[in-house]
Amino acid sequence: MAKILVTGATGNIGRKTLQHLLKRLPATDLVGLARDPAKAADLAADRIETRQGDYLEYDGLVRAFEGIDKLMLVSATAFTDRNTQHQNAISAARQAGVKHIVYMPIIHEAGSAFTLPDITEQDLFVEEKLKASGLAYTLVRHPPFIESISFYIGENALETGVHVPAGAGKAGYASRDDLAEAHAIVLSEEGHEYKTYSLYGDPAVSFADVAQILSDISGKPVPFVPGSDQDYIDHLAAAGLPEQAARFALVWVQGINAGEWGGTAGDLEKLLGRKPVTATEFLRANLRHSKLETVT
Repeated sequence: MAKILVTGATGNIGRKTLQHLLKRLPATDLVGLARDPAKAADLAADRIETRQGDYLEYDGLVRAFEGIDKLMLVSATAFTDRNTQHQNAISAARQAGVKHIVYMPIIHEAGSAFTLPDITEQDLFVEEKLKASGLAYTLVRHPPFIESISFYIGENALETGVHVPAGAGKAGYASRDDLAEAHAIVLSEEGHEYKTYSLYGDPAVSFADVAQILSDISGKPVPFVPGSDQDYIDHLAAAGLPEQAARFALVWVQGINAGEWGGTAGDLEKLLGRKPVTATEFLRANLRHSKLETVT
């Protein structure tokens, strides 16, 4: 049986992908890659092999990828040297004899001029390198995580309202768990080579919709308060978010308001064979007293 390796095995998406793979395949077919395998005790308890590897250490990646047929390339962290890291992983995979790479870029619809700093251009770089690598590849493009809604609107939105820059665009958010399950399906089945999936959740929602959802499930009015970009940064900063983080959130909100992630849904549902978790279901499950709970 083909061996499957998932990078970033101790992170959110990597760990969840391996957990879903374990429901479909024996542990002996699975490998996790981690900079610090000591943090993967839970995977070891499930008898999943963990190999040490760092995207910036090419020779170590080649050794870690030996005997691997399929590779889940989890995106490197933003604001690091992502191009070098991803290029190392692709080149090392080719040298080690990996046959198929699955990568998770942010959705960027054709013709869009919107870019996320240190994310969009680097993801497009990976797509180009994969297509030129000679390896089979699959692109499982992500929308914003549904878990990030509380980051965008602040954990105190139930009390203070949904304060965001003015805009009516919608996003088809998807949960990390649903995305990880989709990864596991693509990795464990045949027939996904050279395909691109846009894993939108459904229905897409605007920030005004989020305010209405919170009102409906909390039983009290939660106002939608549109404002300027600076109002938004000031509001998040007043709640204790560092300014740099607030400005990063602002870019995501601007993309959502512009409709960057409001495209056609369907790929995620088809892969899962069921409806993905909706924003309403997620927010209802994660209301805790007067705050929204962030699920990581």
